[in-house]
Amino acid sequence: MERILAWAQPAEGTVLDERAQALDGDTIEGDADGEQLDRADRAALRRVDGLRTELEDVTEVEYRELRLENVVLVGVYSGSTGDAENSLRELAALAETAGAQVLDGMLQRRPNPDPATYVGRGKADELAEVVQELGADTVVADSELSPSQRRALEDRVKVKVIDRTAVILDIFSQHAKSREGKAQVELAQLEYLLPRLRGWGESMSRQAGGQVGGQGAGMGSRGPGETKIELDRRRIHTRMAKLRRQIKGFAPARQAKRANRDRFEVPGVAIAGYTNAGKSSLLNRITGAGVLVENALFATLDATVRRATTPDGREFTIADTVGFVRNLPHQLVEAFRSTLEEVAESELIVHVVDGSHPDPASQIATVRDVLGETGARSIPEIVVFNKTDLISDDERLVLRGLQPDAIFASARTGEGVDEILARIAELLPRPEVEVTLLVPYDRGDVVSMLHDRFEVVQERHEEGGTRIDAKVSEAVLSQLAEFRA
Repeated sequence: MERILAWAQPAEGTVLDERAQALDGDTIEGDADGEQLDRADRAALRRVDGLRTELEDVTEVEYRELRLENVVLVGVYSGSTGDAENSLRELAALAETAGAQVLDGMLQRRPNPDPATYVGRGKADELAEVVQELGADTVVADSELSPSQRRALEDRVKVKVIDRTAVILDIFSQHAKSREGKAQVELAQLEYLLPRLRGWGESMSRQAGGQVGGQGAGMGSRGPGETKIELDRRRIHTRMAKLRRQIKGFAPARQAKRANRDRFEVPGVAIAGYTNAGKSSLLNRITGAGVLVENALFATLDATVRRATTPDGREFTIADTVGFVRNLPHQLVEAFRSTLEEVAESELIVHVVDGSHPDPASQIATVRDVLGETGARSIPEIVVFNKTDLISDDERLVLRGLQPDAIFASARTGEGVDEILARIAELLPRPEVEVTLLVPYDRGDVVSMLHDRFEVVQERHEEGGTRIDAKVSEAVLSQLAEFRA
């Protein structure tokens, strides 16, 4: 029993000096975030740290638990050391979100990654020693590896090697909830897997016969004419085609909802930004949507659209979208293009930036690059520096110099939310046609519609009905013709 209890102690190793920067701080909780039942459900599936699955005695089978994966990070950089360290800390945050424990991180400065082993051969041997010393299970590279680099590095370090893209895809697969989200993630995973298929030896069925290639296998060695790897590729292509049709099938429902909003001329606002910048928290603060909030990267993937009202009474929709990250895999950008349509079809973008992050400028550049790929570069933008309750006055001055017209806000305290709504009301398109209407008292639905969708300048109650001076759009003039005064 003492030996079993000893297993529960944390694994020994050199953990990164600083916890992943993106996961610093407490999780935002409060009435504005709703009950957060999804977060409790997700936490119930977390793996247990410090317990092993290996058995030393058959009687210990009752005490087996799934242990956390221990990883060592490695990166290659040619620019500034600060950018490389921030990128590695972000990779550590991704690994933690995926359910791993980061033991150590290594960086190598060189003009280009080694085409054979990603890092130099000497660094690969040093990495193997660190992995053996710390007892790590996995090595994670801070960029996308080619299949040959991954295989050569695995031969050197003798443990599993994955890259940044694989970690992000793993997080997406854990957090996808809707049917569309799951289909998009699976499509991205298959696109990533397709060029990385491999097999060994007798598991491969080769087309062969007679005295082939000097093998001397002779009769009876003929295969079915197609290798196993080609069969796998064909199955993957078939599955990808089915997923693309399935994702395309979700489009009509989305278009119907969007057409309904367009018919009622409800303008749309999209919240975009870096992952873990506080987009969902801000949506909850503005609308009380109750969207899942968690101090983790890519906590929410599925687009959420809610209705909100400007201070002058006009209605608009506000959509929470998937977060971005540096070196976002192109497979995900393509797979989630249908989700990102919410951004491209909106009239205004609220660009949320983590004000407490050590490098907010790179976050802004990354988000704008992805928005450019989705065709949303020309849409008006409001930059919001969130989490300002975690920064000092001097840091506010630096951020103000970075983006002079930005709004400082905090989803935790509610600071700046009223200013955001006022800026939204200022930038949303306004109806331009001025009309004077006399609406009978039994047509209260028309009065309500004018207040909800348009701008009422003046309202007076007379003997024949309600006289309203309003600004409306040309599309509804024909509907209001009978009430024109």
